[in-house]
Amino acid sequence: MDKSKGEPGAANSFFYAPVDFSTEKNTCLNIEWFNKLWVRRLLRSVALVSLISVSLHTPKSFEQNPYLRYVTFVADGGVTFLFTFEMVAKIKARGAFKGESAYFQDRWCRFDFFMVACHWISMLLHIGALSGVIERSSYTSVLQAPRPLIMIRFIRVFLKFSMPKSRLNQIFKRSSQQIYNVTLFFTFFMSLYGILGVQFFGELRQHCVKNGTDPSKVTINSLMIPDSYCSMEPDSGYQCPKPMVCMKLQMSRYNMGFNGFDEFATSIFTVYQAASQEGWVFIMYRTMDSMPGWKSVVYFTTLIFFLSWLVKNVFIAVVRETFNEIRVQFQQMWGNRANRLTDDNESKLLKGSDTNWQVIAVTDSASTRRAARVLINFLNSATFHILIIIVILLNAMVMASISYKHDGRPRESFYQTQYYIEVAFTIFFDLETLVKIWIFGITGYLKRSIFKFELLLALGTTIHVIPQFYLSAFTYFQVLRIVRLMKASPLLEDFVYKIFGPGKKLGSLIIFTMCLLIITSSISMQLFCFLRDFTKFETFPEAFMSMFQILTQEAWTEVMDETMLRTSETFAPLVAIYFILYHLFMTLIVLSLFVAVILDNLELDENIKKLKQIRARQQSAQVKESLPKRLAVFEKFPDKPQMMKIHKTPSDYLTPKVRDSFVKSYCVELSSLKDKEEWQKEDLLPPTEKVQKRKLPFFRQKALALSQIDGSLPKGKHETISEILTESNTQRQVLGDSGAIPVSQLAAKQHPSIRKINALKQNSDKQRRMENGDLGSANRSATSRRDQDLDIKLLQAKRQQAEMRRNQREEDLRENHPLFDTPLWIVKRESKFRHFCKVVVDAKYDSKPKDPITGKEIKLNNKRLHNLLGLVTYLEWMMILVTTASCFAMMLETPAYGLIDHWELEAAEYAFCICMALELTLKVLADGLIFTPRALLKDCAGFLDVFTFLVSLTLLVWKPRYVPQNSGAQILMILRCLRPLRIFVLVPHMRRVVFELCRGFKEILLVSILLIVLMFVFALYGVQLYGGRLARCNDSTIKDRDKCVGVFMRKVFVTKMKIGLGEGESHPQMLVPRVWSNPRRFNFDNIGNAMLALFEVLSFKGWLDIRDVLIKTLGPLHAIYIHIFVFLGCMIGLTLFVGVVIANYSENKGTALLTVDQRRWCDLKKRLKIAQPLHLPPRPDSQSWRAVAYDVTQHIMFKRFMALMVLLNSALLSVSWRAEEDYTIHLAMVSSIFSCVFVFEVVVKIAAFTPRGYWQSRRNQYDCFVTVLGVVWIVTNFTISNDFSHSFGFIVIILRFFTITGKHATLRMLMLTVVVSVYKSFFIIMGMFLLILTYALAGNILFGSVKYGESIGRQANFSTTSRGIIMLFRIVTGEDWYKIMHDCMISPPFCTPGGNSWETDCGNFRAAMMFFCSFYVIITYIVLNLLVAIIMENFSLFYSNEEDALLSYADIRNFQNTWNMIDTQQRGVIPVRRVKFVLRLLRGRLEVDPQRDRLLFKHMCHELERLHNGEDVTFHDVLNMLSYRSVDIRKSLQLEELIEREELEYLIEEEVAKQTIRTWLNSALKRIRLKERTTLIADLRATNEPLLNPLGEIIPGQMFDMDNKEETKLRRRGHLLVRSDSTGSVSLLGRRTFKSSRLSGARQSNNNPFHETNETVHVISRASVINPTTAHSGVSRDLEDWWNSQITDFD
Repeated sequence: MDKSKGEPGAANSFFYAPVDFSTEKNTCLNIEWFNKLWVRRLLRSVALVSLISVSLHTPKSFEQNPYLRYVTFVADGGVTFLFTFEMVAKIKARGAFKGESAYFQDRWCRFDFFMVACHWISMLLHIGALSGVIERSSYTSVLQAPRPLIMIRFIRVFLKFSMPKSRLNQIFKRSSQQIYNVTLFFTFFMSLYGILGVQFFGELRQHCVKNGTDPSKVTINSLMIPDSYCSMEPDSGYQCPKPMVCMKLQMSRYNMGFNGFDEFATSIFTVYQAASQEGWVFIMYRTMDSMPGWKSVVYFTTLIFFLSWLVKNVFIAVVRETFNEIRVQFQQMWGNRANRLTDDNESKLLKGSDTNWQVIAVTDSASTRRAARVLINFLNSATFHILIIIVILLNAMVMASISYKHDGRPRESFYQTQYYIEVAFTIFFDLETLVKIWIFGITGYLKRSIFKFELLLALGTTIHVIPQFYLSAFTYFQVLRIVRLMKASPLLEDFVYKIFGPGKKLGSLIIFTMCLLIITSSISMQLFCFLRDFTKFETFPEAFMSMFQILTQEAWTEVMDETMLRTSETFAPLVAIYFILYHLFMTLIVLSLFVAVILDNLELDENIKKLKQIRARQQSAQVKESLPKRLAVFEKFPDKPQMMKIHKTPSDYLTPKVRDSFVKSYCVELSSLKDKEEWQKEDLLPPTEKVQKRKLPFFRQKALALSQIDGSLPKGKHETISEILTESNTQRQVLGDSGAIPVSQLAAKQHPSIRKINALKQNSDKQRRMENGDLGSANRSATSRRDQDLDIKLLQAKRQQAEMRRNQREEDLRENHPLFDTPLWIVKRESKFRHFCKVVVDAKYDSKPKDPITGKEIKLNNKRLHNLLGLVTYLEWMMILVTTASCFAMMLETPAYGLIDHWELEAAEYAFCICMALELTLKVLADGLIFTPRALLKDCAGFLDVFTFLVSLTLLVWKPRYVPQNSGAQILMILRCLRPLRIFVLVPHMRRVVFELCRGFKEILLVSILLIVLMFVFALYGVQLYGGRLARCNDSTIKDRDKCVGVFMRKVFVTKMKIGLGEGESHPQMLVPRVWSNPRRFNFDNIGNAMLALFEVLSFKGWLDIRDVLIKTLGPLHAIYIHIFVFLGCMIGLTLFVGVVIANYSENKGTALLTVDQRRWCDLKKRLKIAQPLHLPPRPDSQSWRAVAYDVTQHIMFKRFMALMVLLNSALLSVSWRAEEDYTIHLAMVSSIFSCVFVFEVVVKIAAFTPRGYWQSRRNQYDCFVTVLGVVWIVTNFTISNDFSHSFGFIVIILRFFTITGKHATLRMLMLTVVVSVYKSFFIIMGMFLLILTYALAGNILFGSVKYGESIGRQANFSTTSRGIIMLFRIVTGEDWYKIMHDCMISPPFCTPGGNSWETDCGNFRAAMMFFCSFYVIITYIVLNLLVAIIMENFSLFYSNEEDALLSYADIRNFQNTWNMIDTQQRGVIPVRRVKFVLRLLRGRLEVDPQRDRLLFKHMCHELERLHNGEDVTFHDVLNMLSYRSVDIRKSLQLEELIEREELEYLIEEEVAKQTIRTWLNSALKRIRLKERTTLIADLRATNEPLLNPLGEIIPGQMFDMDNKEETKLRRRGHLLVRSDSTGSVSLLGRRTFKSSRLSGARQSNNNPFHETNETVHVISRASVINPTTAHSGVSRDLEDWWNSQITDFD
């Protein structure tokens, strides 16, 4: 009997455990009762009871509910007994230690034993607490902290994977290794910034205090209000006002705070806190007040950029790559993406119409009555769906109209009308539900998921309208009606399904996150519940909210700091490590999992990718044939071609020169002679077109008469044009010109001469292949590449034809309309003035100059600089510089330093306007304004240029001196701030960035709609439940509105330091009037304010304020509302932005539709592009001492020793080097010793490599540079030894610290990933800076003089553009951006109005909301996510191993070592003849055996020979060739590249085959001539011996002279050839291998092996006419031997 029955998937799953996760079943085979299903379920339930019990086990919980003490004791006793009994039973059945299946040999069993031990400890603590031995608030509760891990036992049974355990272990081992590597890289950057922080800032303890204050006894009244840091140097930082003085305080960290840069450990703690983008700006402001400001700005901006935006986002790439790897394995558990959640029991009907077919669902249980059928038709009609949508919208609008006012009226009076309307809507939807149930029946109705949802809404809203339940938790059902609106948009519905349709993945991740939160909350509660007067972890709900707060990163440092303050100095670092590890795991791993799931849902299946590739290829081949409307307007006017009189027609006037437009204009009158019925008969004109007859000109009448005399009738327009252009194409093909001009219906009905020429071409090509011996080429083309070849060739031809048709239409307009392509209709088309303007506008630096004689490209040094110079034209370069200079001038403007009153700013504005006017004038005169092909206003960029110029010119002419808020002058000044966006227009790469963002606008819009719907649903709920209920008195002692009058004394905030009052002192207070109002930054009184509050929460900011107010005002249960919204809106909604932006970026880059093999090939090409020669000289074997030095430097132990020296040297910077400290001298001495060690390293390497060989490596150059600086520092330190020398010394050490990345392979590759990401994202970073600059300029005008508030203060304001840039950079990180926005919304009576905008300290509510919300969405949600996309794209360079990489790093390293052996001069190039040595020495995947792969070896050598026409080849030339030869090109290459590569290989094989046969013919003919010469001499001697004997013997030299003369005669007569005259008639060796079909033919024709080269055989037979038998037999034997050898080699 199968005991596993009832366990889902237990029979067919391999689980991630040594015993398949089914330990409960498989490990106790000897205990029959234990394998029963109810026992296993009981144990899992007991584990859940244990978790609940430990979650209730806190002193505060027992104090609030005393009975829980006994309930938890009984529950823990029962749980402990059952788990102990289970453990004993397993040990008895399996044994304790001996045997493979022993209890303690199993990891899960060891975990169960540990949990049993924890339960027994908990029981002992229970007994001690009940007996009074242990205090109720004792620290012994820490021992119960591991107990919540029992939850793992509850959920592990559900973790099932359909893959072998070994494979799963390998995946997790690899992913954990990658996470470890990225963590190591993250630690490197943290260490770097930790060291920099220590040396830059040191101790930040200077505060402004009263004069005479004791630094060790500071009270609140001793500090300045508000507390401020200061600088003791008069030239930097903040200077304290009189009578305050700047003093260094001597207080404990528990008083001053735990962050700072005192030493390395504290600095690392602070750097991590800043890298989390929480509280970093306040640390920066502290350093700006204490040190020179530029240090702080540079330090913290680079820290945020590298650590927060680059390095931390690499974790997303790691998690996504791992997730993609195991996605296929999870397919069975999560389901197939391609299968929609349809109802399986529904019947399908294929319904067709005249236009399309569609599948509709049919319910079998539907009523067959006529009335029911009518209702079914009505329900399926568009009218009904539109009606439902309208009703839902009206319902939402009515409920959104609720608005509360705090005027003393009761709350019910504000929604009384809406209540009755809601009752009517509820009745309507209830009737809809009842009608559907009546039509489909209960069974049929409940089969559909959408009907179930509607039924649930109907029941919930019906209960909701009951007066006792109105505006309660049942309001959720009413607001969820809006979800039904998604049916109104199929596009939105499909997008939602794509994201949330595969719900098992996202649902599993949500459950995993919640389980993790529950476990960590219980653990944290047990760790810190004993702390007195600390409410964060007193009970489980409070602990859960605290850990959820850390997950969202909102004020997470406050939770950590408050916990550290209540622990001792010994345990405070451990507390910090605990919270940092939790924050690191949750924010970098768990949140990255959400991004990975979203990206996986957006990922396409492989089959869909292939279809999308074809579709994308078709779209790329399509060119818009129609002209733009601004050009097509010329077609509306009659043709007026310019005619000229030709007295003599040249004799060489060819038909192809005849223009199509001229032929059409000439033949239209001949066609008009036919009547209208004849046109309709031939289908040459539409039936409705009227042919207007007019009198023919004289010359056309003469032509008509001549045609009638010849007896021919006038032909129609279409036929005449076709014949003329067909004849033109015929002549063009005969003359070898380009392909035929495409005309209408030419492909369908070709002229006979064209068909004949095409046939001749095909026969010629076929004959050429036959002569070359390529008998199988036609078959190969037909079988292997027929579809793809035809596809891509057809698309290419289609694109070319479309381009030609478009160009032809432009040419027609240019010929037939004199005003076409004439700027402003004034400048002549071919005038010299316009030509001059074009030369000025189009003048551009040639970044790729060519030799005028050879035509080859000239190689230039600093190629990137030349490419940069040739990026745009000279005119655009000038305007880039002018625009940049004018933007800097605009940055100097402030509310007090304006444009009008300062001549230097006005001069800069005049210069910009003059230069831009000159630019626009030249462009208009050269290319036109609107109605020309290259018009200035052809796209949005031109309109932006003109708009920018007009705004600047208007403002410069107007010069308004009175600029009130919201006036036209202020709007004009704000529009002037768009000037930096001109850089987007002038730089092509930045235009491309904007284009890529605009291409993904549809998906971004869909995500925005989803988030708006989500906010609207929760906002409606918040208005109905919390509207009018959150107002309270600012005096916390007053609870009633009627008593909230008068004034009271309120404490003034002074400092964040934990210091108290002195003896007899009171806290600073001020008199404040009592006000009954809502919370300052949010309320739910109307739908607008609620939406704004939730939008702020959507950025993870401000939700704590809402939570605290809801708990304090309405109770803890209402906090669930904001937690659910944060989880859904932020953790899921915001990841949609990340996923959509990344997916759009991949699609625009062309990587989204790539298959796995194609993506690996793209990654390989990028990896090869990064690879460089080693530049390592060969071992000097001739000199023994140098060889020893060489071996020492290359030994792994020497490299590790030097890496250790670098780390130890960097460790000296753990404390700040200051001249006043005594330890600085000792540290400098130790550092000098390390510098000597590094000098010794350089000397040894120079001796081993020679100076030239050492200097060839860039890494060695950097080491030498740093070492020289170290020597200079040693001299400086021993001579002057002051702060300057110490600063110079730590700079040298930090530069040395960077060398550690080159000594570790993982760090080196990750550093390359970051460097490549920064390089590729340069224009995105520049675009983001330009956007920030634009907003900063506008912010200076709008909020430059706004009143200081909660977040706008002395450091953070818009008083200058530079401060505005820092402020906006802070907003990009999300640091209190909503507080800044509300400070800028201040309005009277809380501010002072003024006449001009710079004379008032008021803000602007609407402008602030549009300004900050638009900036946050554009920069944070869209642009910043592009950096994540670039990192994920480049991370594939690092994330590869031996299995999935086409070429691993070991293979590339092998090639580098081999190249280094051949390239002895380390120049990066070698002669092409030496490539064969490289190929012979390669090993691994790149190995080529010259004996076994002789033909492939020849092909590779020949490919490199023809690459540069026999010249030197580079490192990347050989490596790229090997990469092509080492992969399956049909799987890895895209179609265009595949066709190009196959054609190249085909040509190479053909040329190699010809060369091989030519070489053999030369050798064969040499042997033939040698034999003929020997036979000829013997015959002559035999014939002439009787004649020569009487005359004497002939001298041998004379005989050879005679032989040479005879050979010369034979050569002149053509009887003897060295090789065949027709190299094209030799047979090919085929592709890669010699085909057996061709070899069989050769073997059968032994009598005439060279049957294809008849000419050669004929010549040889004539040459051997003297003795044909001997010659023929010798040649046959030689040929046969050669063929046999070739066959053997190729087989």
